[in-house]
Amino acid sequence: MVKVSQPSHTHLGKVEIAPEVITVIASIATAEVKGLQGHFKELKQSNFERVNTKQLSKDVKVYSKDDGIYIDVYCVLEHDVNISKTSQAIQRSIFNSLTTMIAVEPSQINIHITHIA
Repeated sequence: MVKVSQPSHTHLGKVEIAPEVITVIASIATAEVKGLQGHFKELKQSNFERVNTKQLSKDVKVYSKDDGIYIDVYCVLEHDVNISKTSQAIQRSIFNSLTTMIAVEPSQINIHITHIA
């Protein structure tokens, strides 16, 4: 299992964050963006406390490499949204959530539009 390490400068030790945690944060951040259909729209309408990790990890892939964290998000957009602006909103939402919650900046956040509904 690949783990993402965040060095600590204290005497307490180091903190390791599993990629699954990053996946969950990215999924929730994506679901908050307007203009999505399919899986992420369903997540937004549900109670996150009742959603399991498998559902949250659907359509989000996290890779840890030597040069950083890479995130691929596969989503369906509504037919009347600006694809570029919505994709950028997803990237900003994920970036802001990760930097706020775990102080990690991903190297890339790639948005894959799989369908327009």
